[in-house]
Amino acid sequence: MIDIPLDIDKPRERLMVYGADKLTNQELLSLIIGSGVRDESVYQVSENLLNQIDNIKDLRYLTLQELTQVKGIGDKKAATMLAVIELAQRMHTHSLEQRIKINSPQCVADLLMERMRYFTQEHFIVLMLNTKNYVIHEHTIFIGSLNASIVHPREIFREAIKRSAANIIAVHNHPSGCAEPSYEDIEATRRLVSVGELVGIDLLDHIIIGDGTFVSIKERGQL
Repeated sequence: MIDIPLDIDKPRERLMVYGADKLTNQELLSLIIGSGVRDESVYQVSENLLNQIDNIKDLRYLTLQELTQVKGIGDKKAATMLAVIELAQRMHTHSLEQRIKINSPQCVADLLMERMRYFTQEHFIVLMLNTKNYVIHEHTIFIGSLNASIVHPREIFREAIKRSAANIIAVHNHPSGCAEPSYEDIEATRRLVSVGELVGIDLLDHIIIGDGTFVSIKERGQL
């Protein structure tokens, strides 16, 4: 029987003994980066990189230029990281048949009604779609008070551009349970349409969720 040391410090040895799933994000990044620089270890370089993002999922959005701005990461290391990230994305990309396709306002209601109808605050959610209207991402833009939902178009479209969305659908709830759109809802929708035309991302609809009911602003002819 082979004795396994209890104090394995190096990530490569820890991976070989315990498995990759037992390593921290910093240890996994250290293995990919490979080496440090003169005055910083590979662990410190990995920590520098992690400090640049909010969570590990944000690694996929870093560009070559952004990676090379991290001390200790040059072009070669950045290229290696981008290759690993791309492989991971391809492995976890679902086929179109497994994604949710939005064909109508009812599809949106089926997706979000049971989650949103009981919220006691307004939640403004954006569904980001590809060119065939499959959902590629759902993002909560704002959680507000009972009576107001202040949403800036730049926040919505910045996220949509980052996700390479072709179209978006805005969805928010009315905690009162009544799904009738307010004047502010209509005006906010028109602002989003205008900004979408400028950036080339169409707002397909704005759905308001009530308690078991919903209203499509597009179907109302107010888009």
